[in-house]
Amino acid sequence: MAAVSRDAAHRFSKHPVVQVRLVAGLGVQDDAHAGPTVQHRSRVAVDPLQPNLRQVHLIPAELLSGLAAIGYDIAPGQLGENVLTIGVDLMCLPRATRLGLGEHAVVELTGLRNPCRQIDEFRPGLLREVVGRAADGSVVRRAGVMAVVITSGIVRPGDAVAVQLPTGPHVALDRV
Repeated sequence: MAAVSRDAAHRFSKHPVVQVRLVAGLGVQDDAHAGPTVQHRSRVAVDPLQPNLRQVHLIPAELLSGLAAIGYDIAPGQLGENVLTIGVDLMCLPRATRLGLGEHAVVELTGLRNPCRQIDEFRPGLLREVVGRAADGSVVRRAGVMAVVITSGIVRPGDAVAVQLPTGPHVALDRV
């Protein structure tokens, strides 16, 4: 991993830290989005009792590198991610893939982040770089993946990421 971040307040960006503690069933300790039920304000307004399928937000560092190449200088945590990975093609993994993070923590992918206009408020024009259309007209989201915490543990920059694909048919990630 390249970086880990958290923020106790509901802000767009998070603060890089030396480590985060992932708590099973809750998310990132001391992060505004931790909890067994949905914590994202727009989703709380719809149904505050729905399960929190967005406990941990992961983004590949390669996305930040690609954005930098077209003029968007974005530091770790600035897109609101908790975990910045290196060398894992997160966007192509199927739903229910488990990622071992560090020595003990395990998260399970639930879906794709669905970026909103806040991303353009952060950097004008950035939304069109992380959401586009495929040749068939379908929406392509590149702003990271969401996960729930299965096994608690401490996660630090430099920790390894182990990918465990689900058994049975693979289901593509969709917005969550």
